[in-house]
Amino acid sequence: MTTPSTPPTPYQQQAYQQPPAPQQNAQGPQAGYYVSPIPVRRATLGDAIASEWTKIRSVRSTMWTLGILIVLLLVIGVLSAVAVRLSDADLGSTPVLSLGFFGVLLGSICVITLGVMTIASEYGTGMIRTTMTACPSPGRVLGAKAIVFFLLTFVLTTVMTTVVAVLQTAILDADTPSGADWLRSTVGVGLYIATLGLLSLAIGALIRHSAGAITVMIGVVLLPLVLAIFMFAQSLAKIQEWLLEYSIPNQLSNFYDTSVTESGPSGWEPLWIMVGVTAVAMGGAYLAMSRRDV
Repeated sequence: MTTPSTPPTPYQQQAYQQPPAPQQNAQGPQAGYYVSPIPVRRATLGDAIASEWTKIRSVRSTMWTLGILIVLLLVIGVLSAVAVRLSDADLGSTPVLSLGFFGVLLGSICVITLGVMTIASEYGTGMIRTTMTACPSPGRVLGAKAIVFFLLTFVLTTVMTTVVAVLQTAILDADTPSGADWLRSTVGVGLYIATLGLLSLAIGALIRHSAGAITVMIGVVLLPLVLAIFMFAQSLAKIQEWLLEYSIPNQLSNFYDTSVTESGPSGWEPLWIMVGVTAVAMGGAYLAMSRRDV
């Protein structure tokens, strides 16, 4: 036997009714919905640069690597000038600014390390997922990192090499360097070291491992010169000469007019070679970031 159902009361009918859906084309905020006061706009390259600047200046690795770079440039540059002054050595035709070469060569390891860690460390910690979520464009992320890193290392290296050059000329009684010598030993060296750091950043994006990328870059810097030193066979003479000419230490010494070879790149040519190699590596890094998942 079934019991007759009683009709719902008006109060029950009102309780069972669903609230009306908000109109999609309504103008202005809907009642009961939160609306952020921050205007919504498309992200730009400037936003990515601001984000990368905040990251690079707030991590301890930047402070340590650039701090050691400053110490190496200043201490080695000044101590070499003081040692020459105390020993009464005659520089002869050797440019006085060339005494800053050893500090720059050792300091380049710091720039290489920072360049790799600028991007590879984010893959190690998983921070790259947050970065790519906030800015899904790989080209914009890579470009922002490259701009911030290049400007930071270029300005710091140029300023410090200028300070060291002024101190060396003040300590030593030698011929006054020409304007071209000053330009190559300061701005030229700054551009070369900053571009070398960009190459390290590209290798870090390709390998995605800090230790591995740093090892590769140190090998790129030092291995050709080391191999050339131990090539004693006459049949390897041409290979030895080529390795010496295009090794990074020798190309860097060209900016100080102290190249160990009489042939090969000279003047500003080492910078253009480094720019070309870095451009190819950055292109490969962009393709890798575009095709691979984080």
